[in-house]
Amino acid sequence: MSDMRIGGLASGIDTDSIIRDLMEAERMPLNKMEQEKTKLEWQRDEYRDVNKTFLELDNLALDMKLDRTYQSKEASSSNSAVSAKASSSAGEGRYSLEVTQLASAAYNYSEGSITGGNDEFDPDASLDSQRGFFANGLDESDFEIKTYGKDGEKSHVFSIDSSDSLNDVLKEINDSQIGVRAFYDKNADKVMIERDETGNYNSVGKEIDFGGGPNFLTSTLGLSGEEKGGRDAKFTYNDSGFEITSHDNNYSVNGVDFTLHEVGKSTVNVTNNVDGAVEKITDFVNKYNDIIESLGDKLNERKNRDYPPLTEQQKEAMEEDEIEKWEEQARKGLLQGDSVLSGSLAQMRTSWYSKVESGGEFNILSQIGIETSSNYRDRGKLEIDEEKLRNALSEDASSVKSLFANDGEGEEKGIVRRLEDIIGSTRTSIERKAGKETSTNQSFSLGRELVNVDQRMLSFESKLTQIEDRYWSEFGAMEKAIQEMNSQSAYIQQNFSAGMM
Repeated sequence: MSDMRIGGLASGIDTDSIIRDLMEAERMPLNKMEQEKTKLEWQRDEYRDVNKTFLELDNLALDMKLDRTYQSKEASSSNSAVSAKASSSAGEGRYSLEVTQLASAAYNYSEGSITGGNDEFDPDASLDSQRGFFANGLDESDFEIKTYGKDGEKSHVFSIDSSDSLNDVLKEINDSQIGVRAFYDKNADKVMIERDETGNYNSVGKEIDFGGGPNFLTSTLGLSGEEKGGRDAKFTYNDSGFEITSHDNNYSVNGVDFTLHEVGKSTVNVTNNVDGAVEKITDFVNKYNDIIESLGDKLNERKNRDYPPLTEQQKEAMEEDEIEKWEEQARKGLLQGDSVLSGSLAQMRTSWYSKVESGGEFNILSQIGIETSSNYRDRGKLEIDEEKLRNALSEDASSVKSLFANDGEGEEKGIVRRLEDIIGSTRTSIERKAGKETSTNQSFSLGRELVNVDQRMLSFESKLTQIEDRYWSEFGAMEKAIQEMNSQSAYIQQNFSAGMM
């Protein structure tokens, strides 16, 4: 608890106000340090925002190096019999498929009603309690199910516990991971078991094998009839008479994934998806133009020296909207003339204009419809002639990709790879100056300046405490002297008055 200071009792002087005014003057250097700290923090944040923008461009650059950006394919089908999806490696052209058979999953169901249609049968009650309802009796012998699929042969042996219900037994079958689903339909009064994958994997027998002798499945549930389904898909390819079989209704040829939906003939056309390529290139150029404009504004924005950063004390005397408007002016010009950023912009512009000796048909951007704006106020922004770009992509998408993404050295390096190098170097320089969110202040230059300002502020605050103590001591001494003079004056006055009597 600090000592209460009361001055002016002897002199009548407002000591507190005088010392407060004196300390206001003494605090001026500290206020400037606080403003300096605020400005450094603003600068740090501005640099980090610039780095985030560069990172966005760098992320878009990843797409600009992929084949699928320039050579993505589009597949269209003549009817609903077949649908298709083309990868970037798909060969352009016409594909003809005639589907003669669709793949199907094997299934089997009870030959007849397992209870004779008795409505009182409860599939959730114990088998023992429902024993009298089964038309063929309750066979409690163990049974085995074998299945055949892409993972080979699987089997599982099941035991009948009469305390279990029919649905318990079917659930155990479903949970056995042998690739089948089983369920009881009360309306039909039958049980169905089906494979969870299509195709014929057992060429010499059934896809779902219930074993040779009578058991719960074949006797009680009547699953002894002929198996249905379990067929492979069949289709002829490109009118060649060459028949292809597939265990499922999906098949890939030459980078095209076909999905068979129904029996019939269908024609699939695969073409280069120019729209997708134009969109990706346009997005990248637009992001670059945004950076050019944003950084250009920051580099050319003049400082407003009439609006220094506000101190906390000054903010206390202002309204929120006043603070906002003031700081809008005070933040201007934080990156004015920055050499790292201006150098980066110059290098990026050069990268766009330079030739790329990749061996492709195109070696400069203007050949594919991308040129610099003729308006000097655009500061080197790029403009796209979409028709020319589309023609270039249709004519030779591979050469367009090489112009942007060729992996080489010197003049052989594609534009995007050159930009990546510049972005990487710039982001590293910015991080050395402004760090990133996870950086400690000692690891970057602006952070070290902030540490220095904090130390100076702490030292100066200690000095202010000493100055304030000195002022109170001096005014206290003055008050004491005045009090003594007042006491002496009163004493003399008292003696003088006594001598006159």
